Amino acid sequence: MTDTIGVVVDLANTGLAPLTGLAGALREDRHAVAQGIATPYNSGVNEGRITDVKLQKRLMAGRASVPLLRHRVVLIANLRRRYTDRPTMSPG
Repeated sequence: MTDTIGVVVDLANTGLAPLTGLAGALREDRHAVAQGIATPYNSGVNEGRITDVKLQKRLMAGRASVPLLRHRVVLIANLRRRYTDRPTMSPG
């Protein structure tokens, strides 16, 4: 954890506004950052679904209703599930 604090201090001392802002955000939310590093759990699946919904919403902007959007999101989720459940072959 002390290494993480050192990195945040280094970011804050760069003098570059974006990195200083990132350091401030990390410092404010340090408990959540530490929890994210220390636990094996993540919200990757949820974030992927949210990204799918946002993409479809942008693609269909004003051209379709909510039921069609829902249908397309379900289809995409099924496609993702189908391709991630396939066994992978090792190269070589």
